[in-house]
Amino acid sequence: MPTWAKVVLIVFAVLVVAFIALAIYANKMKKKSDASQEQIRANAQTYSILVIDKKRMKLKEAGFPQIVVEQTPKALRGAKVPVVKAKIGPKVTNLMCDEKVFDLIPVKKEVKAVMNGIYIIDVKGLRGGLDSKPEKQGFWQRTKSKLLKKQAELEKEQAAAKKTKKK
Repeated sequence: MPTWAKVVLIVFAVLVVAFIALAIYANKMKKKSDASQEQIRANAQTYSILVIDKKRMKLKEAGFPQIVVEQTPKALRGAKVPVVKAKIGPKVTNLMCDEKVFDLIPVKKEVKAVMNGIYIIDVKGLRGGLDSKPEKQGFWQRTKSKLLKKQAELEKEQAAAKKTKKK
């Protein structure tokens, strides 16, 4: 067996072992994440809040209590997080929000929020439904819809041209 084939086999074996180890690690992390999400949902409460403002900002600049910043891992302190400034009763507070829910939260409207501490897990419209953003289209879907619109416009123009010729 040539030496290049042995090298390729060894590299392939190392890659397979690394892939298996990564899959096992990912599975453990997923279980840990699911357990923590379940615990967060178990302690959640529903509040009626008036959303004043929302934006993505660094954890240090968001105005959270010092204990929240200290408990966050150092690597994530500089990361931008979704922050919602809301009025809960008479008190205005800064709340951290789930990434999935952040886009659904309307600004300057009252919503029912499912929260655990300062973390918003879910929102529901209080008066009327929430406006959902349209789903993002892929490149080919956008191109196809543009072509269909152009084709419909051309057909209308041709139909209008035929009507003017007949008269």
